Order: sequence, then structure tokens, then C-alpha cells
Amino acid sequence: MGGTRFIVAGRFIDGSGAGVRKNVFLKVTDTIITAIGPAADLPWHDGSVIDDFSHCVILPALVDCSVSLTRSPSVDWQVRLDADEADTAEKTAMLERHISYCHAYGVLGVAASDDLSALLAQDQEGLAPGSIIDIRSSGGLCRSRQDYGAGNPPDGDFLKIDYSGNIEDEEAPYLRLDPEDLGRILQHRGGRKAIVVANGRQQVAEALAAGCDAIEQGYGMGEDNLRKMAEKDVLWIPSVLRAKNGVDGAGSSGDVCCRFSQRYVAPGKPNPGAEAFWKKMLAEQLIQLRRARELGVKTAVGTGAGSVGILHGESMGEEMKLFIKAGYSLAETILCASENGARFFGMEKLGALTVGRKATFLITRGTVQQLPRKLSYLEGIYVDGAPSVTYRKNPVKVV
Repeated sequence: MGGTRFIVAGRFIDGSGAGVRKNVFLKVTDTIITAIGPAADLPWHDGSVIDDFSHCVILPALVDCSVSLTRSPSVDWQVRLDADEADTAEKTAMLERHISYCHAYGVLGVAASDDLSALLAQDQEGLAPGSIIDIRSSGGLCRSRQDYGAGNPPDGDFLKIDYSGNIEDEEAPYLRLDPEDLGRILQHRGGRKAIVVANGRQQVAEALAAGCDAIEQGYGMGEDNLRKMAEKDVLWIPSVLRAKNGVDGAGSSGDVCCRFSQRYVAPGKPNPGAEAFWKKMLAEQLIQLRRARELGVKTAVGTGAGSVGILHGESMGEEMKLFIKAGYSLAETILCASENGARFFGMEKLGALTVGRKATFLITRGTVQQLPRKLSYLEGIYVDGAPSVTYRKNPVKVV
């Protein structure tokens, strides 16, 4: 995009953690924000292009720090099994679909645990410029000694190590890594950042001692580990929605569950005690998240999209609601959902909306108080200072 464009926002959240600003203009020149100031100072009559969103809120594009783009979030296990066993064409179609879901909800950056290299290389035509979100891939999860062989973990933009297993996993994977294995993997990371999925005091402490850059989940890790993370500037991706999803899926009869606002019937036998377990996990994680804020632990939003019942794109707003429930302000939550993840994964075009950065942002109609709910129906998306060529507020349904 050439030339200069002025964009007016009735409410502006820049993603730095600063509070909401009223009646602000952004000056965009050649895709870059070159000035931010009061709308009253805007030169209305100099012939420049002015996009007036004085009735809207402008905020940064979102970054989901934990997704699987090639897994189905369906609650039907047969659907999930079929997705896992799909051929390349089917997986490519699923990848495109999940990317489009992320884009529709303003999630323009993701950190994926899948190995996407072959699918992305094959699908250059389907994922046309302007519709591709910024994807960082770990090249696959490192779960056991077999996954890294002679000290060579999977290729990828970053390293993701499954040290404890997901909090909702009923059984631990075979041949789980021990502290020595973890240390060897991190010694051979090749300069890449390393995220360790770890739960419990001991395993989180071992991951921190081994020199990881981020902890994902961290259920039950305790305050001592939070303090160490603050001291070492280790990022925390708490994935609170996994516990909330567990609560919603643990109906008293075992067959009625809730996926956000829509009810569905889930197969399976009743699991007495599951509801109490997940309520305890959710309450404890919210307390830990509140304490992390007090201690100054850097946190980022990661939903676990692709896990059972956790939808791509839509789940981002649900995880953000849980941050707010834990005591984060809206501005702090948006910092965690944009800038913190973008900087950690090196997404240069995303993050806080400040002078010198790319003008990529979301527009929501209504008041600030309606966020993050309004993320489910965006007024618009701007990429590099111009309306997204992909986003449609009211998509045309093709029969």
C-alpha cells in the first residue's frame, strides 16, 4: 500500500498494557504507523484518505501461542480418529479451514505444535497472500527419547517438549522424558526457543532448571516456581481453557456437556468425580494466574485449539475471559493476547500498535466493555494499513 491513510478510532487499545484511549487517530504511511494522536488534531481537510471508526474499538491482532492446526476439535472420537488418519489432501483442506477460522476471529498469529512443512509447501496456491496468518511451527512435539534420537529434536521455528503430558491426558505417553533427557534436548536446541509442557511442582522446577524459555500449562506448579519464572523472565502460557473445558464436559450424568454457549451430547459413560476434579483444577489455575500477575510473570494466551472441544479462533476470546476472571485488566489481557506472544515467537508484523510498527489491527463495533465477547463478530480487520482482502463481516454462504 502506497501513500498515507488516516484511521480514526473511538476507543484505542494499543496492546502495550496501557489503558484505553479515546478518540485517537493513526497515521499510516506505506503500511507503517507513523503517528498516533488525538482525533481533534486530525487534518480533516487536506485531501488525505480518512477511515472513520469513531464508533468502534481498535485493538491489535491476536496471537494464539498453543494450537494444533491439523487436529479436529470435534467431541466425536471417530471424527478425530478419521482426521488423524486422513490423507494429505484431506489434511491440507483441514489446515486451510482451521487457518480461516483463526483469521475470522482476529487470530493472525499462531504457534502450532504440528509439522506443517509438507502441507504448507503443497498448498501455496490455496493459502493465497492476504489470507495466510503468521504461523510458527515446532515441527512436531518432542515426547520421548525416540522423538529426538541422538540429541536431534524435530526441525521447526521453535522447540516444544511434552514433559508432563497435557493436563487432561488420562495416561502418560510411553517412555516419558527424564530430567537428563530434557537437559540434553535443550543443549541441542540450536538457538531456538524452547517451550516445555509441564505440570506439577517437581516437573516445572526441572524444566526451569534445564533452561527452558517458556512453560505451557503449569498446573499445580506452586508459587516458588512462579517466582523463579519472574526472576528468569520465563514466559507462562497457562492454558486455563483446558480446565474450563473439562468442567463444562463433566456433566453430572456424564452425557451432557457444554461447549461455551452451545450444548451437545457427548458419548461415553459417567465419570464420577470428574466434575469436582476439574473445578479444583480450574480454581487453582485461576489463583496461580492471579498470583503470576502480582509477581510480574510474563504471560501469554494459548488456547490448545485442536484439543477436544477447543475451537480454532473462537477459543481465543474464551481464554481471554479467563484471564480477566483471574484479575487481569482488559488492557493487560490484550497485551498477553498480542504483544507478548508476537515478541516471543518473532512475529514482526504483529503485536502492539505503536509508531514504527505495521498497521495490522482488529476493529470491533460497540463499547470496550463488550470485549472480548465482540471478537466473535469483528467489524473489520486491517492488514498492513488496509482492509483485509480475506475477511468478510457477513460471509456469503455458498450452497
